[in-house]
Amino acid sequence: MTATDAPLTTQRTTPRTTRHVAPLAAIALTYRVVLRQLTSRSRIVGLTLLAMIAPISGFALGSADASLDDAVRLVASVGLGLVLPVVSLVFAGAAIGDLRDDKTLVYLWLRPMDRWPIVVGAALAAGTLIAPITLIPIVVAAILTGAGNGIVGATSLASVVGLIAYVCVFTLLGVWLKRFIVWGLAYVLIWEGFIAQAGGGVARVALRGYTRSILVEQTGVDLRFAGFSLVMSIIVPLAIAATALAIASWRLSSQDID
Repeated sequence: MTATDAPLTTQRTTPRTTRHVAPLAAIALTYRVVLRQLTSRSRIVGLTLLAMIAPISGFALGSADASLDDAVRLVASVGLGLVLPVVSLVFAGAAIGDLRDDKTLVYLWLRPMDRWPIVVGAALAAGTLIAPITLIPIVVAAILTGAGNGIVGATSLASVVGLIAYVCVFTLLGVWLKRFIVWGLAYVLIWEGFIAQAGGGVARVALRGYTRSILVEQTGVDLRFAGFSLVMSIIVPLAIAATALAIASWRLSSQDID
């Protein structure tokens, strides 16, 4: 049989397709990458030392046999007004911000997956580190005041709601801005610390007003610029958190990553 008599065989070639990464798998992948990126010893130690201001202050107040009013004001100012937002800013802002700055975000960007799981995974990773560093010291501070009358439960609820909201808002800040620390501190110290104290419509876009309102509703202590109902104090921050994640996902999708 000659070469020309040999039966002809045809080879079918199929184009290689890259399988789209499912949302849950994309969230888990991002979570692992961001968690490793954020787990810096110096960052964790430094922010833990900052958070220790709360229980130390609570112990000092409890030793002085302070009133419930003083205890609630301590939690509102030191715990919810300083420790929680600052620690959340550093971790949540860096969740995607650091990945973009050191070019690690390209590792996730080039994979065939949606952008919103990247944002959700990053926020979850940041929240995993922020929760023990902030929630435990703030709640311990409330316990050490010895004030009773529901302050521990009120502090726990306000801290969890505030944690969710701050993490999502500062994750958005890290996606949108390179100097997220500067703008985040301006929001915490200037906007929430001074401008929002004017009350009115301005206070509605200050997360601190809602966490303080939870303390007021649960303890009966009167705090300035904390006039929201308990339901609104929970629903509004959670709605802000969901909106922040949605905007961050849109923004990430429209960005060019080097």
